[in-house]
Amino acid sequence: MAKRLIWTKMSHKQKKEIFEFWNNRNKSKNYSRKLNDLFNEAAELLLLYPNLGKKMEIENVRLKSVRDFGLVYRITKSEIQILTIWDFNRNPETLKNILIQIKIQD
Repeated sequence: MAKRLIWTKMSHKQKKEIFEFWNNRNKSKNYSRKLNDLFNEAAELLLLYPNLGKKMEIENVRLKSVRDFGLVYRITKSEIQILTIWDFNRNPETLKNILIQIKIQD
């Protein structure tokens, strides 16, 4: 079991962008609040069950589905790092590019 959960700067930025999109589209913050709760619940679940998500091409990197989004996260001995939030409606090539960037940073 990992000891702590880390949301990277990139994942924080993406959450903000996602919530702003839905706030503008729906003219309400209700959906964004619900989505934020779902993201947080999924992330907390990963602390208990780190291997819950689907394996990715990079070692110790997995993807946990949350509605139309995926939390891409890394498992270390001491923490779960939420690296990025992927919108399943986007071009899959973009996710491949993000994974390449993650791999280069290792």
